[in-house]
Amino acid sequence: THWKHGGIVGVFGYGGGIVGRYSDVPKQFPGVEHFHTVRIAQPSGLYYTTENLRGLMDLWDKYGSGVTNLHGSTGDMILLGTHTENLEPLFWDLTHDLKQDLGGSGSNLRTPACCLGESRCEWACYDAQEACNALTQRYQDEIHRPAFPYKFKFQFSACPNDCVAAIARSDFAVIGTWKDNIRIDQAAVKKYMAGDAEYPSNGGAHKGGNWGKFDIEKEVIGLCPTQCMWMEGGELKIDDSECTRCMHCINVMPRALRPGSRE
Repeated sequence: THWKHGGIVGVFGYGGGIVGRYSDVPKQFPGVEHFHTVRIAQPSGLYYTTENLRGLMDLWDKYGSGVTNLHGSTGDMILLGTHTENLEPLFWDLTHDLKQDLGGSGSNLRTPACCLGESRCEWACYDAQEACNALTQRYQDEIHRPAFPYKFKFQFSACPNDCVAAIARSDFAVIGTWKDNIRIDQAAVKKYMAGDAEYPSNGGAHKGGNWGKFDIEKEVIGLCPTQCMWMEGGELKIDDSECTRCMHCINVMPRALRPGSRE
């Protein structure tokens, strides 16, 4: 491309957080002669107040292009496009007025990321937000001052659904699970099988489509990766010793099946 990329700009005392970009055709496009990217550390679970978001957007309108990526696939709020002379004043206002910090970039620890966890998700098996915040605070120096030969990332998913894609997008993935058996409500299983309108499969995600009648053998038991489920005497049975916690059966029949407790 026409972009020169590398750690050629930054703010005083930091080795990460700013991705330097210069155009190799500045005379043709002087408006984007510099187009540096600023990474803003995100809060756990990506919870922002409207006041905070307005402050960030006002800051970016003042010092940058106004173009954002909310959120990048690896975390952080991405602010795309500013000049070198704007970096220090932007950093000052960000840290002093908004009380926020730069995220990770380059060969260092990237900003840890997590799912919504216990704050909203009924499947959460541990407090992913607390774990994410604790490690973020612990490794601030490694986030801002590159200490590794290559980037490294923590991500936290509170259950095996892995909504934050920790397995695919991190080096150190923490996935919540449970120790005991999946909880089964046999009465609810029967309601799913009977096609009760109050018990739609997949939480109602397939409502309105011509999917046909719910078939527990085809849609749940037959898709179990370890074949640890079966029907016996009109009840759903699970050999939990063979369960890999893939969450498929729970996602299809969320009112009949639930993760076990954490104990």
